[in-house]
Amino acid sequence: MEVQQFYYDNKIVKKFLYATMLWGAVGMLVGLLLAFMFVFPNMTDGISWLSFGRLRPLHTNAVIFAFVGNALYAGVYYSLQRLLKARMYSDFLSNFNFWGWQLIIVAAAISLPLGFTTSKEYAELEWPIDIAIALVWVAFGVNMIGTIMKRRQRHLYVAVWFYLATFVTVAVLHIFNSLELPVSALKSYSVYAGVQDALVQWWYGHNAVAFFLTTPFLGLMYYFVPKAANRPVYSYRLSIVHFWSLIFIYIWAGPHHLLYSALPDWAQNLGVVFSIMLIAPSWGGMINGLLTLRGAWDKVRTDPVLKFMVVAITGYGMATFEGPMLSLKTFNAMAHFTDWVIAHVHVGALAWNGFLTFGMMYYLVPRMFKTKLHSVGLANFHFWIGTLGIIIYALPMYVAGFTQASMWKQFNPDGTLVYGNFLETVTQIIPMYWMRAIGGSLYLIGVLVGIYNAVMTIRRGAQVEDELAEAPALTKVRKGRVAGEAFHTWLERRPVQLTVLATIAILIGGIIQIVPTLLVKSNIPTITSVKPYTPLELEGRDIYIREGCVSCHSQLVRPFRSETERYNGEYSKAGEYVYDHPFLWGSKRTGPDLMRVGGKYSDNWHLNHMYDPQTTSAGSIMPAYKWLFRAELDRSQTEDKMEAMVTLGVPYTDEDIANAQKHMDAQAAQIEQNLYADPEFKENYEQDKRDAAARGEDFIEMKDREITALIAYLQRLGTDIKVKDPNDELTAKNE
Repeated sequence: MEVQQFYYDNKIVKKFLYATMLWGAVGMLVGLLLAFMFVFPNMTDGISWLSFGRLRPLHTNAVIFAFVGNALYAGVYYSLQRLLKARMYSDFLSNFNFWGWQLIIVAAAISLPLGFTTSKEYAELEWPIDIAIALVWVAFGVNMIGTIMKRRQRHLYVAVWFYLATFVTVAVLHIFNSLELPVSALKSYSVYAGVQDALVQWWYGHNAVAFFLTTPFLGLMYYFVPKAANRPVYSYRLSIVHFWSLIFIYIWAGPHHLLYSALPDWAQNLGVVFSIMLIAPSWGGMINGLLTLRGAWDKVRTDPVLKFMVVAITGYGMATFEGPMLSLKTFNAMAHFTDWVIAHVHVGALAWNGFLTFGMMYYLVPRMFKTKLHSVGLANFHFWIGTLGIIIYALPMYVAGFTQASMWKQFNPDGTLVYGNFLETVTQIIPMYWMRAIGGSLYLIGVLVGIYNAVMTIRRGAQVEDELAEAPALTKVRKGRVAGEAFHTWLERRPVQLTVLATIAILIGGIIQIVPTLLVKSNIPTITSVKPYTPLELEGRDIYIREGCVSCHSQLVRPFRSETERYNGEYSKAGEYVYDHPFLWGSKRTGPDLMRVGGKYSDNWHLNHMYDPQTTSAGSIMPAYKWLFRAELDRSQTEDKMEAMVTLGVPYTDEDIANAQKHMDAQAAQIEQNLYADPEFKENYEQDKRDAAARGEDFIEMKDREITALIAYLQRLGTDIKVKDPNDELTAKNE
């Protein structure tokens, strides 16, 4: 048998490890800053690019795609070469993958704080960056598949199955969710509208968690846990069941993010059923991981690598039990829009993804640099302070969620809300926000200690760029199944067939859920009173999106008595959103729902609220948006935006577009006149005009400022459906 010598490419693994450490620190530092903004809302007062709404998507993208993404690549590039007994297919593609991904991260770090966002959760990046993501991801996939084709190990180990499913599914999710119609180089509109957009987004959003944060890390678990424990995987048969059931079932579960929404009931119920089914494969994977450590528990007590991995797998089990529970309508009615979901998400992110990454880092760094870990004591300190940080972070957020859910639904004997003022529910949970900031601080301290430990280990190690290895050449065998060979054993040596079957498994759920919603018009009934936004309202909506208002405010009144009473109107209907590109239902209520806010307050109230929220709402933790009062509204693309909307099915006429500027002037002038009704505003405004003239500066009329467009949009919300029907049986449904 011919034995071949070759070299593993360690350079690419090291690059991704360095990037993981760098972006992990950056992403978590931004997250900690956001946590402190809940207790110090004006800490970045007046600085638009440091506002909460713009930094929040930066945090999620940095942690998911920069920190976890680079860790994913580092682990895959290391393990894939060793599992296949082959160097990566192309050094060029490896480096293209690395540098392309870092440029994407930098582009996100620049564009998101500047307000260039689609607002779609975990998919906020604008269309040129989306194209770059697709190209780099395809390069990664080609490199992986090329390596598989030139492998020296005939059978594909379970980790490789998960890597292949990850590549295929993320590509499908990203491409279909990112279908956008560009208006300019950094502005686009989703091709989907309202309910359709919500379904596609959470088909993507839930499965981005599934196939970017879960399946590749399960592959890493199947490689690194047995390696670190020096034990075989507990059950090969369980790994087969785990893989196929997980990738088939997961793709159906997205609608559980949209329960009690305007999404058709059949789609909601499908999401619930498959979410409950997810417990079985998820816990099958957890059991397979933990029981791989049977007989190695003494090593777990002393080895920091295994400590991190045990807590990571346990966190995975907790999160994947809680997720299906939250998909039950009874639990969802309480938890959705509250901080309960924040706790749930961070148990998965901090424990499962974070700790598995750190365990992998402590495993890889000494081996990659042919030395011992700088300090086992520091690694243990990192483990314990990180674990404490997770607990102190998550538990108060669960308490906050329970508190919010309970307070929102309390009624007096006379039928009025006990806590009619939304702010009462906010001030009650401020202590829990303090605890979250403390827990996040402890976790970040652990991260910085871990990075220091890794850097010191690297400094004392050897720079082995290409690691010599040898393995027998792969001999050709017939393509058919050998006598007595099980089907899956045959499949494990047929990567093309394996990939095709995995692709079919993940496509079935998406097709059955999404295609009827997109093509069957009866699923989204129209409402004749719902009209397109005026040009000024359309511009105001884009400002709302730019400032990230959707991070704290929902636009979805659920069919609960508590919500129809609190938000002064009927529950939300699918037909109300037919002109919304993108949808803005939100996923968290730090502030009240805005679906019916139009006409509830005067224009002056909105003006003062945006300039200094605490003056209109004592105790508010909303930051000020003072730059909207200084900036002139850019009207140069209004007609282009309307034409794009026409392409997407919004019924603007040629006359509407031709007269857009005139209509904007008229509506803005009316808002300015309404503001003049406040003597204090009139006096200050006239004084500002005189001061500008004295300085020889151009004065921007109030009707031409961004704040006026935003007021126009806010005053429009919910006004297409004005009459509340007390006899509607769904008003009190499931209260």
